[in-house]
Amino acid sequence: MTLSFRARPAAAAFVVTFALAATAPARADEVPLPGPVVDGKVVQAGDPAAPVGGVSEPLWELGLGLAAVRFPDYRGSDQSSTYALPLPFVAYRGRFLRADRDGARAILFAGHRVIVDVSLSASVPTRSKGSDARQGMPDLPGTFEIGPNLNLELWQSADRQLKLDLRLPVREAITLQSSPRAIGLTFSPNLNLDVRNFGGRWNLGMLVGPLLADRRYHEHFYGVAPEFATASRPAYNAPGGYAGWRAVTAVSRRLGNAWLGGFVRYDDLHGAAFEPSPLVRRERSFTAGVGVSWLFAVSSQRVVTDD
Repeated sequence: MTLSFRARPAAAAFVVTFALAATAPARADEVPLPGPVVDGKVVQAGDPAAPVGGVSEPLWELGLGLAAVRFPDYRGSDQSSTYALPLPFVAYRGRFLRADRDGARAILFAGHRVIVDVSLSASVPTRSKGSDARQGMPDLPGTFEIGPNLNLELWQSADRQLKLDLRLPVREAITLQSSPRAIGLTFSPNLNLDVRNFGGRWNLGMLVGPLLADRRYHEHFYGVAPEFATASRPAYNAPGGYAGWRAVTAVSRRLGNAWLGGFVRYDDLHGAAFEPSPLVRRERSFTAGVGVSWLFAVSSQRVVTDD
């Protein structure tokens, strides 16, 4: 479950990530089941090549809708913004490229309980003109993050309705601006619990874990150069290391051709390496969003998945 909503340059990345992170697969009894495909081969019902408990789903689905989200200008900010944004729905269930309820990713290796893929994330752009803490400082561009993720399945219930994973994503952050630049590495190990058919036909996801990043990344968000120091904002060099922890809860479901989803995220910066920064005005914050999309295109080709 990877969640991240913005307007301005980072809007597309954030909104797509939100849609993909909570995408709920259609139930098998909602659609006819022509011969599905596993690794490019047609598989009929009962074929031993089909995964146990697998269901047939379209290879891809496209939709579009609306979302509303409220979030702090950056982690540690005491100011928040609310946006109404277009919400694309993209699902792709290929052998190597996938965009589904586990996020958008490229599968590099898939074993029985181990998957190595490419994970993505995005962060909010912040205009210093509207920020009390950053008044007079350069604007913060949005960022795009990409890197490998090791996903270890720790436990799955016999009925496949509950699954607990350990995820270990390492990503490089790159600014979204006319001259993009790399600003550092992040590491966010987390435990992720997925609950299928929660309360009927909802999908529930819960994630919790610490955040860590190198000095360059923290300096980008929390450093204060001497030329921007004021009486109430002393110069500050941010070190790398621990960046607090995060917990996310997301729900989603399908209603015919409509997709509904929402999430709440809690961030805690107590003990963060950059906590002394004058730009840290609040150590706890919540982010929340809701969205709805309507599917307008569905692939006629079907694949067997283990959802």
